[in-house]
Amino acid sequence: MEQVEFFPLVDDDGNTIGKATRAECHSGSFLLHPVVHLHVFNAEGELFLQQRAMNKDIQPGRWDTSVGGHVDYGETIEVALRREAAEELGIHHFNPIFISRYKFVSDREAELVHSHYCMYEGSILVLETEISAGRFWKICEIEDTIGMGVFTPNFEFEFNKYIKILKINDI
Repeated sequence: MEQVEFFPLVDDDGNTIGKATRAECHSGSFLLHPVVHLHVFNAEGELFLQQRAMNKDIQPGRWDTSVGGHVDYGETIEVALRREAAEELGIHHFNPIFISRYKFVSDREAELVHSHYCMYEGSILVLETEISAGRFWKICEIEDTIGMGVFTPNFEFEFNKYIKILKINDI
């Protein structure tokens, strides 16, 4: 029997005010729940992106943030960020730098996104149970592809608002 996943429900400031199942959060209820994002850059200033697996219930097959995932009920943002990085890319040792916390509302859900970035030169292991593919993209390549239906809307929003203005050489 499959175990039911519970996510914390939060207010706009990130305070936990309840809990709900994954299905409830993704049902069009717009229950605000926290997620973590990690943008992984290499020394050349390229950004690693993952292609979402085709079996995902949200945006299957689209290219997305290096690491992205839900915070489990009772879990801290940092623990969730490190768990997701290990689960999706096999990354265990990295120094996450906070970018922003913002509310993102799609046509099916509402997320409170806790966005981070890091510089990483170790090996990346794309875990195919989580994602279909992954690779480093040049920033100009991402800019040329924005708006063509290749990326998730959430990634495009975050890239345009935060990522492309980071001074990669300062990372």
